Amino acid sequence: MTASGEFPVNSALSERELQIVDLVAAGLTNQEIATQLDISKRTVDNHISNILTKTGTDNRVALVRWALQWGKVCLDQVNCCVLPNRDAAAS
Repeated sequence: MTASGEFPVNSALSERELQIVDLVAAGLTNQEIATQLDISKRTVDNHISNILTKTGTDNRVALVRWALQWGKVCLDQVNCCVLPNRDAAAS
């Protein structure tokens, strides 16, 4: 968050980074994210660090606020948008 209280416009997050943002917003720990994605916790730690830098956020709470503001996550039918079906997009 900037000094004016606004979040900076994001640098492009990779598909994996967006996937991790979604799991952070769902309340998973780094170890739980690693287990779900079948990657190491250290890899998740690195992704989280990169995501925080790219989004200009300082912690997980600020990251979730950023993700909600920019429509990157949908929580309990709040801030939901229709996202393209990944299978259809790959076709």
